[in-house]
Amino acid sequence: MRKKGTKNHNYSAEFKISVIMDMRANHLGYRETARKYNIAANDSQGKDRLKVWERIYLEEGAEGLMTERRGRKSTGRPKKKPLDKEIENDLIAENQRLKERNEYLEMEIEYIKKLSALVLAEEQKNGKKTKYFCGKRKRNGAKLPFEITNGLKRSLR
Repeated sequence: MRKKGTKNHNYSAEFKISVIMDMRANHLGYRETARKYNIAANDSQGKDRLKVWERIYLEEGAEGLMTERRGRKSTGRPKKKPLDKEIENDLIAENQRLKERNEYLEMEIEYIKKLSALVLAEEQKNGKKTKYFCGKRKRNGAKLPFEITNGLKRSLR
């Protein structure tokens, strides 16, 4: 535990790099380097601090010493990695193709509805009944003529 009246030192990245470089160039130990640069009042604290700096320097390089490591780590949702441009363009093209296909199918359904309504109106006007029906019913209960729907499907292919 820290004594009252002592300050926590916040060392700059440049200072840390110069200390580690000097320690490695002159083959100094952790305690010698801590005493030379007056890093910590207690020998074990300075030694441990230098060990951490050296490990970071060896693993991550000089850039590793420049990052702030204090505080809690983020445990939130991980950030999404951006997609490659090629994949993004493929997804956009596929989305556009599916929208066009959906629009085409919606128009086809509307065409079938209007055509069946015209045929039913014509039959009611003439008083005739259709001979062939498919088993599908519209919402109002009327059946669609088999000849009309079958012929339409063939013509749209």
